[in-house]
Amino acid sequence: MSLLLAMLLQVGPDPTGGGMQGDDLVRDRPPRPAAEEPAEPEMLNPTSAWLVSCLDQLASDPARAHTTAQIRRSETTGPDRVLANHCLGTAATELGLWDDARAAFISARAETPADEARTRARFALMAGNAALASGDAEGALDLLGQAADDARAAQSAPMQALAAIDRARVLVTLGRGDEALAALDTATTLAPDRSEGWLLKATLLRRLERLAEAQAAIEQAAGLAPTNPEIGLEAGVIAVLAGREDAARQSWQSVIDLAPESPVAATARDYLAQLSPLETAPESVPAPAPAPEPETQSQPEPR
Repeated sequence: MSLLLAMLLQVGPDPTGGGMQGDDLVRDRPPRPAAEEPAEPEMLNPTSAWLVSCLDQLASDPARAHTTAQIRRSETTGPDRVLANHCLGTAATELGLWDDARAAFISARAETPADEARTRARFALMAGNAALASGDAEGALDLLGQAADDARAAQSAPMQALAAIDRARVLVTLGRGDEALAALDTATTLAPDRSEGWLLKATLLRRLERLAEAQAAIEQAAGLAPTNPEIGLEAGVIAVLAGREDAARQSWQSVIDLAPESPVAATARDYLAQLSPLETAPESVPAPAPAPEPETQSQPEPR
């Protein structure tokens, strides 16, 4: 593993995390698992220590982190400048400065050595997400193509899958559903153990009215991440469109049980309210008492 990649994995959030607003296939993605190559604990060198400090400022004062990173970028070269751009782009993302974020991540990729293809792929993914957030879907598609090329050069199937997922998000915004589905097929083939690809595939198949295939995909997602409320929400939508109201009700109730205070649970409650009320059995009415038998009068015996 390269020194630069090790630094990136030691600190900060997964830089390919994110998600764009809008269409239900482009909504915030579920949290991704931790990086698959965690660095061994060690004393931070000055470059890594600076990045830790800069990223630590993001939660409390992203504007200060943004300014700090700009200064650091102007005063350094090599890996120090790359990591300054990393923090700058991340701070710009927190501030919603999408053009700044895109430029910083593009610079970070360009200044990363060519033989560190996996790190270059990570920066291209971040730049592509920033471009999509700024409204430049075509620009995002180009950057995500670069990410896919870098991921292939690095022979990293997980990174190729992430590039394919993000490419699918962009293609959805461009109304190119068939191409988006092909990208998700690639993602689920390369990383079949990641629930995110299956969830997005189920959502797109449902939008394309291919409900049987959507059901198969959401079952794959649920098997991989049974406690993810996003999956339960989508499972309910697929079920109700297929005419299975009881299954939809159970899925949406599971979302509320899993994350009662979340926005996803609020959506599930809205969906439940739109379902027809459960039929209740009529109250039992006591059966009427049988009518008494008529008394028979004794007949006089014949003489």
